[in-house]
Amino acid sequence: MDKFDADGTRLPIKIDSTSNGEYEPIPIDKVNEQGNKLAFDNATGHAKHKAQSRRQFLVSSCGAASTLLAMNQANAYHGRTGGFFDVREESALDEDSAFAEVGGGEFIFDVQGHYVNPEGDWLSRIPPDARPYAGMEKASCEAGNTGGDRGYLGCLGQSEFIKDIFLDSDTDIMVLSFVPSTRETEPVTIEDADETRRIVAELDGSKRLMIHGRVNPNQEGDLEGMDELAENWNISAFKTYTQYGPGGVGFFLSDDVGRAMIERARRLGVRNICVHKGLPFGPRSYEHSQCSDIGVVAKDYPDMNFLIYHSGFVAGNQEQPFVDGTGRDGVDTLIQSVIDNEVAPNSNVYAELGSTWRFLMRDPDNAAHALGKMFRYIGEDNVLWGTDSIWYGSPQDQIQAFRTFQISEQFQEEYGYPEITPELRAKVFGLNAVGPYGIDEEEVRALTAKDMVATEKLAYQEDPQPNFLTYGPKNRREFLNFLKWGG
Repeated sequence: MDKFDADGTRLPIKIDSTSNGEYEPIPIDKVNEQGNKLAFDNATGHAKHKAQSRRQFLVSSCGAASTLLAMNQANAYHGRTGGFFDVREESALDEDSAFAEVGGGEFIFDVQGHYVNPEGDWLSRIPPDARPYAGMEKASCEAGNTGGDRGYLGCLGQSEFIKDIFLDSDTDIMVLSFVPSTRETEPVTIEDADETRRIVAELDGSKRLMIHGRVNPNQEGDLEGMDELAENWNISAFKTYTQYGPGGVGFFLSDDVGRAMIERARRLGVRNICVHKGLPFGPRSYEHSQCSDIGVVAKDYPDMNFLIYHSGFVAGNQEQPFVDGTGRDGVDTLIQSVIDNEVAPNSNVYAELGSTWRFLMRDPDNAAHALGKMFRYIGEDNVLWGTDSIWYGSPQDQIQAFRTFQISEQFQEEYGYPEITPELRAKVFGLNAVGPYGIDEEEVRALTAKDMVATEKLAYQEDPQPNFLTYGPKNRREFLNFLKWGG
């Protein structure tokens, strides 16, 4: 029994205000509150019916299915019918039915993950009394129960990262990414990332973890530093933040600074440019968080891949059907840019779902429009799975929600959005990332099938203990602290 949540106070599908630290947390609305309450009430009744504790019920497949059904009910009551979680009512009590819906055997390649080195040198460069990631003090993960003033940081470290990602979720592979920062304040350095990769990869040669190389070309020394990253660290992509820079002033990929980075990456043989777009850090240099430059460089550099992390999504903005020329913010800035520059769907621009899907799970209408537009205009082969975990804890709830999400027939007919078929889900979950990241799905599956993680997971599943925690900032105070000392 999970000593941190023996009473079953946490739902397996986590709808709350947690952010990844790159945008200010947005409180959940009345519909979400009602859905969460209904899910708790139902869990209590279902657990009693099955002669289980509420914790036992919530850890089961029925617990996830029951929670998704409660969300459907709350959303439908309030007229949110553009999308829904396609779960049968009997799955709330029938484990086989529930597992058939929330379980699955897809190849899952998460292209955006994070962790923090809880003992890194970065801590020596902040005041002794600073409380980086202070919201974590409320978390009760086992790794964060090590004592000391900053013991809570263990919830963001290697051991919890490996448990949350590879034991408590169906994730097969993850790309470890970085937060926007200077070299001096990085909470995870390239050395830290490589060490974590090495620990995870002592698995008979499997590729469980890949890494990015962080570069902000408008910062002194970063362009030159690309050479070392490419030559010494076996990076899979360069990751950049166009809204980030000295004095809060960003850049465009299409200006001289951005082009210098792209061309250097090209010379180094690194074909993937992962760029944070959307989830703006604030009003300053806001235009650099939008996607007007994406179509320009995608057209000019057809041999490069541009992976748009967050897909231009802006938390708090309601996604609507795309209408050419309206100038709407959010995902539409990405779509408008590829249309204006005649970049065809399924070419070299990819839309990534980290934090975006996590936020869209709140509202099925928002989710249906955002996903439907990506599939239609960016391409069904070019939408990539990412979760931005560990900020949101284990990504299993995001996986289960996407496994069951469907765009309504009304929205399909009215806006030309596709049905989310099992084949399309499999593409998003992992198959679409195979090309740009240069891996062989069958080879990876063979390597990971009997590695150390697979063996440990098999034993772990006899008595799984997911903590259902989220770790990112949950309110404005925690967010500002995150920006000051951690993010």
